[in-house]
Amino acid sequence: MKPWRWLGWIALIAVILYCVWVVRTAAISVIIGVFITALLLPPFTWLRGKGLGRGLATTLVCVGGLILAGIFFALLVPLTVSGLGQLQASMGSALDDLHNLARSFGLNDTRLADLTEQVRAYITKQGQAIATGALAGVRTAGEIVIGAVLAVILAIYFVHGGDRLFHWLTELAPATIRGRLRETGDVIFGVVGRYIRGIAMVGLVDGFFIGLALWILGVPIALPLAVLTFIGAFLPVVGAFLAGLFAAVVAFVAKGWLVALIVVGVTILVQQLEGHVLAPQIYGRALDLPGAVILLAITVGSVVAGITGAFLAAPVASVVVALIRNREGAPAPTPAPGSA
Repeated sequence: MKPWRWLGWIALIAVILYCVWVVRTAAISVIIGVFITALLLPPFTWLRGKGLGRGLATTLVCVGGLILAGIFFALLVPLTVSGLGQLQASMGSALDDLHNLARSFGLNDTRLADLTEQVRAYITKQGQAIATGALAGVRTAGEIVIGAVLAVILAIYFVHGGDRLFHWLTELAPATIRGRLRETGDVIFGVVGRYIRGIAMVGLVDGFFIGLALWILGVPIALPLAVLTFIGAFLPVVGAFLAGLFAAVVAFVAKGWLVALIVVGVTILVQQLEGHVLAPQIYGRALDLPGAVILLAITVGSVVAGITGAFLAAPVASVVVALIRNREGAPAPTPAPGSA
């Protein structure tokens, strides 16, 4: 390809990214909707195979998903509130342990009091900034709610008629490139679908075993921590570390050093089993990327679009690699059934 064509493609991509950034709330909703669709398509396809129509299969899958989500939150919220109460009751003991640890490093009570006062003064000084951030947080929370509702609605539509919508969109393109566009769409949705289903499966396994260990050890908010571990799976490499670190901190506050070390050991063991046994079997070529590439992609994504960019970095990188392989004639991943 000639250099001027490369410049043209770079300019086109830059314009597209800018337009996406301007309407980022809607764009992110579409992406999340596609992710939800990837999770709902297997049961939808199974029901369609049993002879159900599109409308009935879509209704059963979506209503079932909403019922499961409602049951999950009904269990999660009371356990979280109860666990936070236990943590608050254990906070005094944890502070005493930290105080004794500080004294063992040679920090006397006077120095610790000075440090406490400095921290308090800094928090007071930052009060205005915190208030401003709270107002911004309200706006962000509103955007999140709107985006989540839009993503669910789009997912329902994509499950019901995503393949028809994609066919209609490709019909708008010149006839000479329609076949290539459909092939590219199949590759993209195939990779995204396997990535989302794979990451969800890995997250469920991690969350189950780590949550089970926390429950056996008597650590408060074991279920919320298991959920956090599941969510952390969607941020490869980094998410697992942060979720394990937070679980260890909670275990230290509630049960002390020994239980915290046991939690760290269990987390490392589960992560090693996942990384070397489970993940390669589930992901396959859907996330056939070196760890360094994933970390770089997450870093770039977080710089460009914050937390959202960090979560989207790995699947986007996987799609790019799959498209490059497909362009070079390498065997492409098999499209998911009923891909949009």
